[in-house]
Amino acid sequence: MSASFRLRDAGMRYGDSEVLRAVTLEFRAGELAAVVGPNGAGKSTLLGVMSGLRPGYRGSCEYDGVEVRRWRRRDFARRVSFVPQSLAIEFPFTAGQVVLMGRTPHCDGLFDSPEDHAAAASAMEITDTLAFRDRDFRSLSGGERQRVILAAALAQAPRSLLLDEPTTFLDLKHQLAIYGILRELARGGLLVVAVTHDLNLAASFCDRVIVLHRGSVVVDAPPREALSADTLRSVFEVETTLVSGSGERTWIVYGD
Repeated sequence: MSASFRLRDAGMRYGDSEVLRAVTLEFRAGELAAVVGPNGAGKSTLLGVMSGLRPGYRGSCEYDGVEVRRWRRRDFARRVSFVPQSLAIEFPFTAGQVVLMGRTPHCDGLFDSPEDHAAAASAMEITDTLAFRDRDFRSLSGGERQRVILAAALAQAPRSLLLDEPTTFLDLKHQLAIYGILRELARGGLLVVAVTHDLNLAASFCDRVIVLHRGSVVVDAPPREALSADTLRSVFEVETTLVSGSGERTWIVYGD
């Protein structure tokens, strides 16, 4: 199976600050990958390059063999969906209308099709947002908004899903539910890449963890290897113990 994304010596500068340095990575369909690291490590910038929102990068970032910045935006949006950390909407759209906006890359006319409405309803059911589909998006809590944004991304019917802190504002129940959904989507053939600060969610649900530090890849490996005590000590400056549970589950205990 060919790589969905292939980065070669990708870098990014903001003024005099180099925030991404010579990053070489491949991401393949059917995997759930976490990108972790301390604040300022380059996590969101990496996702911005992959999603086409940071076209000024150096090096190469290809999607299905085509440089990301060379894709036609509509064609790219039919394949890759990006979920930001937060989304500000100032107009009185309902949650259901916001989710339906995810179908925009597939619309060929002025009106939504039955297929568009079916895809939006299915996405809202998956994300447990049907109960407030008629509510003003602006009236929702932070966690409810985040789930609606994810529903819009799923309604887009992408082949690859890029998420920047997808569990921001979510309570514990929905954090676990969202990562359970992401794992099932990956098992169904989607590529899912999620930036997260929650190392235990990464350890418990993801196939692979990429640790960034000061713009560079420190380690790219399965959770048990990537989240070793030595790595977390050098990158996050904390003492940890990695505990193995039944099956493939692992979790991190903080402190000596």
